Amino acid sequence: MRLLLPLSFAALLIAAGCSKDKDVEPPAKLVDFPATLPVKKLWSEGVGGGKKQIKLRLGLGPAIDNGLVFAASHKGEIVAVALDTGRNVWVKKLKVPISAGPAAGSGIVVAGSSKGAVIALDGATGRQLWRSQVNSELLSSPAISANVVVIRSVDGRLHGLESRTGKELWSVEQQVPRLSLRGTAIPIVAKEVAISGFDNGKVMAVSLTTGDTLWDTALASPHGRTELDRLVDIDSAVRVVGDNVFAAGFQGRTAMLALDSGQLWWSHDMSSYRGLAVDADNLYVTESDGTVVAMRQRDGAELWRNDKLKRRGLSAPIVTSTAIAIADFQGYLHWLDKNTGVLVAREHIAKQRVSNPPAGANDTIVVLTDGGTLAAYRATPRVSSPLAKPATPGAPVAAPVTEPAPAPAAETAPAAETAPAAETAPAAEPPAAEGPAPPPATPPPAAPPPSS
Repeated sequence: MRLLLPLSFAALLIAAGCSKDKDVEPPAKLVDFPATLPVKKLWSEGVGGGKKQIKLRLGLGPAIDNGLVFAASHKGEIVAVALDTGRNVWVKKLKVPISAGPAAGSGIVVAGSSKGAVIALDGATGRQLWRSQVNSELLSSPAISANVVVIRSVDGRLHGLESRTGKELWSVEQQVPRLSLRGTAIPIVAKEVAISGFDNGKVMAVSLTTGDTLWDTALASPHGRTELDRLVDIDSAVRVVGDNVFAAGFQGRTAMLALDSGQLWWSHDMSSYRGLAVDADNLYVTESDGTVVAMRQRDGAELWRNDKLKRRGLSAPIVTSTAIAIADFQGYLHWLDKNTGVLVAREHIAKQRVSNPPAGANDTIVVLTDGGTLAAYRATPRVSSPLAKPATPGAPVAAPVTEPAPAPAAETAPAAETAPAAETAPAAEPPAAEGPAPPPATPPPAAPPPSS
């Protein structure tokens, strides 16, 4: 039997253990600022879901492929709409509770269910192509290549399915700790390698064709006296740029690894359960406390840090041409300048939390709230504009915040040993780091969500 424990409650316990006198800080209040990035709402529609879907904390997010947006609800409905207009192209109603995805690529759309079903549809028509089954709940979007669909299940397994038939080609696993955050990392595929993070703090790479383990590297090793202290989940997708892999973990590190060997080139203590985004030169991390940090890829040097959205339950960032976009627990979508980190635009999607990463195509951002509101926004960067000032303390009078930011839930896995501390990667000469490492982040000390 799985027992869910809100991480917000876990954070309160950790904070109480550190100091009985400190008050838990509320979510940062939103303040007025001069919007310098024009943003237009393209369209919005309801996909379904409701209050039950919000409470379950599912891995439902939008996907974009061939000019179409794909989204799903826990009620089993998958929709395809035109990216530019929101015009409905097709709707497929499945008699399964969708909990993961959909993912889109190579002409197919793939989603997973709470009961382990994996369903593939034709991207153009919505026709069902195949259905497969794994033996565990699915909570993250699959990765699709031309020949293999890769999906993570909550029992610590990474599965490779044949993309034309759904037949399982291979399966590998990592040990699941006794207590872990609710959720699993989205796997990615790069250069015939499938890469994913796991609940024991490891990043593993396997051959896409054979499923052979190429390497696994510990991003963090569990430590501390309590199970809460020992949480080191990697619940977000890693990112690959060239021959390098970038990953971030909860109560662990943000690091750069070699794609061919898993060798750690640099790392900084930094806690993140939502993840990171990359462009050609930099990476952008949403820390567990809501601080957004930009770092240089080649050496991990910090470029800027914005704490104006702390404790607002931020999503993973998505990169546009001039900004990064991040959604929060009250349904706001924020744009931050890539060069300085200052807020340049804000839109309100709906009064619903956004937990899963937005999807992007150039300067168009698509967001799916946990309650099922699907919306698209397009930013229009100005050709020439004065340099924005770096993020600084001080702000206008804030708008009130009516409720605390929720955080992801932790869950206990049946009959599993606590993950052992992993050996470090073999010694190698990393690139020289510049600048001091940023301080370690702590879990978001938010109040627990109301019980159902």
